[in-house]
Amino acid sequence: MLTRRLFAAAGAAATLSACVKPAVAPPPPEPEKPDWPPLPAFYGAITDEPFPVPAVPEGIVPPELWRQTVANPFPGDKPGTIVINPSAGLLYLVESSESALRYGAGTGAAAFAWSGNARLQFGRKWPVWKPPAAMIARRPELEPYSVANGGMQPGPDNPLGARALYLFQNGVDTLYRIHGACEPKYLGKAVSSGCIRLLDQDVIDLYERAPHGATVRVLHAEMPAELLGVY
Repeated sequence: MLTRRLFAAAGAAATLSACVKPAVAPPPPEPEKPDWPPLPAFYGAITDEPFPVPAVPEGIVPPELWRQTVANPFPGDKPGTIVINPSAGLLYLVESSESALRYGAGTGAAAFAWSGNARLQFGRKWPVWKPPAAMIARRPELEPYSVANGGMQPGPDNPLGARALYLFQNGVDTLYRIHGACEPKYLGKAVSSGCIRLLDQDVIDLYERAPHGATVRVLHAEMPAELLGVY
């Protein structure tokens, strides 16, 4: 038989047990940081531009996507030619029959929408961005930046970044761009809209090296399934 004293003791124990905090599972271990060498100094912050260019963080961009001189995979192209491989997320500037300067690139849907040979018609420092009508039709919130409204002014939020190179074919704008503002985590990947997106440090470098009127070859590439319908 439960006595009043036993009942009170049991109730107190139950109350105390209800106040005990449940065991908390330990947080999952942080993923191991890749054992990569430090980034080259040229990926540091740039402070002498009209707008600040932040340093590329360590541990995000794999070394194979760093700007570097490699054996030229396109020895038939003359020096100064730019070759873009959207599937691999790589851009090459031919230096000689033996060597090329390779840049990692992020590829938007527009990067897969056109291929062929073009001419580097001109470049712009901190360009104005004017989204095409098709993009505005899909995203009406971009209407304030239309051609009619003067586009988006240069700056850190401009999706073209620090530089843009404009490609023409037979005197007609292809609407294909090589530009900056690629977030480091997207380098070498196919994401969202846009054309060929480089780190701002890299597009500034390419802008200074690429000769006016250079041939640009964009290799054919099938658009990844995740980008279908984006652009």
